[in-house]
Amino acid sequence: MGAHAELYARRQAVLPSWLSAYYAEPIELDRGEGRHVYDSEGNRYLDFFGGILTTMTAHALPEVTKAVTEQAGKILHTSTVYLSRPMVELAEQVAAISGIPDARVFFTASGTEANDAALLLATGVRRSNQVLAMRNSYHGRSFSAVSITGNSGWSTTSLSPFQVSYVHGGNRFRGPFREFSDADYIQSCVDDLRDVLDQGDKNAAALIAEPIQGVGGFSVPPDGLYGAFKEVLDEHGILWIADEVQTGWGRTGEHFWGWQAHGATPDIVTFAKGLGNGMSIGGVIARAEIMNTLKANSLSTFGGSPITMAAGLANLRYALDNDLQANAREVGGWLKQELLSAKGSLPAVGDVRGKGLMLGVELVRPGTLDPDPAAATKALEVAREGGLLIGKGGLHNNVLRIAPPLSLTRSEAEEGLRVLKHALTVAGEGSA
Repeated sequence: MGAHAELYARRQAVLPSWLSAYYAEPIELDRGEGRHVYDSEGNRYLDFFGGILTTMTAHALPEVTKAVTEQAGKILHTSTVYLSRPMVELAEQVAAISGIPDARVFFTASGTEANDAALLLATGVRRSNQVLAMRNSYHGRSFSAVSITGNSGWSTTSLSPFQVSYVHGGNRFRGPFREFSDADYIQSCVDDLRDVLDQGDKNAAALIAEPIQGVGGFSVPPDGLYGAFKEVLDEHGILWIADEVQTGWGRTGEHFWGWQAHGATPDIVTFAKGLGNGMSIGGVIARAEIMNTLKANSLSTFGGSPITMAAGLANLRYALDNDLQANAREVGGWLKQELLSAKGSLPAVGDVRGKGLMLGVELVRPGTLDPDPAAATKALEVAREGGLLIGKGGLHNNVLRIAPPLSLTRSEAEEGLRVLKHALTVAGEGSA
């Protein structure tokens, strides 16, 4: 039994069976450098998934490593009942670039917890437990986050603290309006939203939406959709929560936040993943008039931890100083165009979509729109054999997710593209 197999057997004996692992023979990642990682057997891989969009800048980024090491030598933990200079400094930086007027920032330990906090704020402000969410959405694995998730593969319970209504619009490729022009698509989704509200949801607390659906397979609605929704929501005082856990910090290339493509400003923004570059960090941004409404006592034991704040501050400064957003736009734009150009010769590829370095490739049975999860699994395996790590998702688990660190170079993108095209070719042969 190899080292990977032995460790996997030990994992199965002590961890929950529902913790999924990639690959028929799961691998142990031992170290990383730049855009590459190495497993415990010494194999080197180009990382096109970044720990589920979490390694935002680079593996073992010296600036982040230095900040973590220095902070670890001082104090690891204090909690929010004491003053913390790293927490204040990072909050100031996030507020300044948030686009939210009179912003207040609350740090959490994950994106799930951030969405929980946003829902707590919105339902408190509105005195309502009604929530609007998008079909095919995903917002975390806690009881409240799962209950508003529109992707059935991740909805583990029918119980919910909310009354939830789901709105059309996030998943264009598989939605009922897929053949419409952008303008007609947006209008049809707005009409659907109005109809949902007419059914009794006009007192809803909030609409929560990912600008690009992450776990849902990097599904991208037309620019302007959520701005059009916001006009309707404002008529009733309903808040808009933008879940930027996967889209934030310049990943889409064209904007720093995914919501900026929609021509309106959200009331609440949640974030996580990329800011910490691997450290456990999340948070909520909201106007002071919303954030300060919480009446009960509150604190955070681990949110705003000095070591995660130090890492986040160093990581964010690096991303801004090196304009990684522009790099995501340039390199990601090139990669998307190359995949679109190759689509005609890859019969298993039904759709190529995304923005910047957040790209999705949906696999179908050739000549149809029928999802082909087996082909996606095959492509994942073949890519790994070729030294490339990618992700997988979508409602039917048939979408390849491509989300490398934002410092990806053009030559690395070319290397990854060669492996990916081969993997898609092999996967298509099995689907024919």
